[in-house]
Amino acid sequence: MCGIVGYVGPEAGDKALDVVMEGLGRLEYRGYDSAGVALIGQGEVETRKRAGKLANLRETLEQFPLPTTATAIGHTRWATHGGPTDANAHPHRGGEDGKLALVHNGIIENFHALKQELVGKGVEFTSETDTEVVAHLLDEAFARTGDLTQAMREVVNTLHGAFTLLAVHADQPDVVVGARRNSPLVVGLGEGENFLGSDVAAFIGYTRHALELGQDQIVTITPDSYEVIDFDGTPSDGKAYEVTWDAAAAEKGGFPTFMEKEIHDQPHAVADTLLGRTDAEGKLTLDELHISEEELKAVTKVVILACGTSAYAGMVAKYAIERWARIPVEVDLAHEFRYRDPVVDENTLVVSISQSGETMDTLMAVRHAKELGARTVSICNTHGSTIPRESDAALYTHAGPEIAVASTKAFLAQITASYILGLYLASLRGTLEDSDDDLDTILSELQEVPAKIEELLGTMDRVKEIAYFMADSRSVLFLGRHVGFPVAMEGALKLKELAYIHAEGFAAGELKHGPIALIEPGQPVFIVVPSPDSEHGLHGKVVSNIQEIRARGARTLVIAEEGDEDVVPFADEVIRVPRTSPLLAPLLTVVPLQVFALHLSTAKGLDVDQPRNLAKSVTVE
Repeated sequence: MCGIVGYVGPEAGDKALDVVMEGLGRLEYRGYDSAGVALIGQGEVETRKRAGKLANLRETLEQFPLPTTATAIGHTRWATHGGPTDANAHPHRGGEDGKLALVHNGIIENFHALKQELVGKGVEFTSETDTEVVAHLLDEAFARTGDLTQAMREVVNTLHGAFTLLAVHADQPDVVVGARRNSPLVVGLGEGENFLGSDVAAFIGYTRHALELGQDQIVTITPDSYEVIDFDGTPSDGKAYEVTWDAAAAEKGGFPTFMEKEIHDQPHAVADTLLGRTDAEGKLTLDELHISEEELKAVTKVVILACGTSAYAGMVAKYAIERWARIPVEVDLAHEFRYRDPVVDENTLVVSISQSGETMDTLMAVRHAKELGARTVSICNTHGSTIPRESDAALYTHAGPEIAVASTKAFLAQITASYILGLYLASLRGTLEDSDDDLDTILSELQEVPAKIEELLGTMDRVKEIAYFMADSRSVLFLGRHVGFPVAMEGALKLKELAYIHAEGFAAGELKHGPIALIEPGQPVFIVVPSPDSEHGLHGKVVSNIQEIRARGARTLVIAEEGDEDVVPFADEVIRVPRTSPLLAPLLTVVPLQVFALHLSTAKGLDVDQPRNLAKSVTVE
């Protein structure tokens, strides 16, 4: 959940605080309950930390400045152990002399037993956090070893749970040591300076050269070097790579919020996700494939694992994969998968979807699937993150950094990648050859979608007006069928996340089975209408649903494709989207719902980018 940054530069350097504060600004989407920094000064560690958003820490630093220095660590917190107070904010000090400081992302599951041992030794605690326990343990280990790396190695082998740790010690002023287990940490490689961060956004303003860390590894950085070892002390090289986007991509680009910028990034996100998906012979490819074609042809079932918005992308994927590849697909919430004794074997393809690649529920589910013998594919937006590294194949979405907590462009990119996967499986299995669908036609239609999203974004003025008119709404319902059903649920989720009001998405066919009781005069209902070209008479069925709720006084806000006139007599508002193939429609129909949630939240005066109680990456179970 939390954001962490580490920096060490030239001995006479003076920019450590600036680097860390800039990095925390880019990582605040990961947590904004409190923030803090620790700097190595003249033989001591100085800290500043404050509850609340990063702006509070900046105010404190103006009132109580810190000296210029070459080494620093920083943290922005999403509270787990202990409330969001000054005392619980990171960094935490260890020992009576206060020479050691530590920041932490994750949860230490055995902290209570470790704390009782320390209390028995007379250690006094100043916070309610599990992190302070680690700080005192690390200080004890440093007193024995005189080396921060060795001390870290001793301590991490006593810890249970998920964690990334960064530590500094005044007796080793040009060293920052980090460790990771089930939680993200990446190294930034500079010239005469090196960086650590939860995400490459932490240091992208200074270097694009990065290093992946594996599971259960410790990294030690100095101004001119880095060293990686496993928790057992075995040396490791890590995996170097270059970040393909720059600092400007992590800025707002002239928009008032990151979310609005990212909504407008969506044409590029979809287009970039489609790039490079065919080889010289025109065959579809995956980014990193370690599954043979024979193994994929033998797949008898696909299981999709995801949480939140990614799960709704997975629901869209189910319709596409079953249609094109003729394989049965299950969609599981990742946090439920392990606990239902799933039926998975070597002929099961498990597809995980995660924007960050660090979602703990999804990671644990993937590991469980691998234990059961399944082949695993990761759809992910973050190069080098844990889930794609641990999967047999990766399909990166190339959407660029998504900073706003509420996901938008990642959702569209995930759906696009899912379509690519479905088409890839279909091409291997030859299931499109005898169907009405044609691979080249579908790919051609996908290539046209980015321009259609761009066109759609230019027509959203009325949606913004509706959002401002509805700022006092206490409840909004969403209906959809087929691929419109997950779009309806995603629209409801966006409103919950951003506006803190009751919102619920239903399969429109369920309306008469209970939910219609919620309809009363004035109740706003968004209806995602299938194309008139949809099969099985779905369009007419949903138009009938609109009539049913309109007759009971609902205010109907209808999302329909251009040229669909059947909805007009029963709609209070018609929001038009460009025509496309019915299966591809979610890439368009969700956009007005994103814009609506954004502007209703803005009308209420709420923080769009950092909704209350939420963080971007859920890295604890």
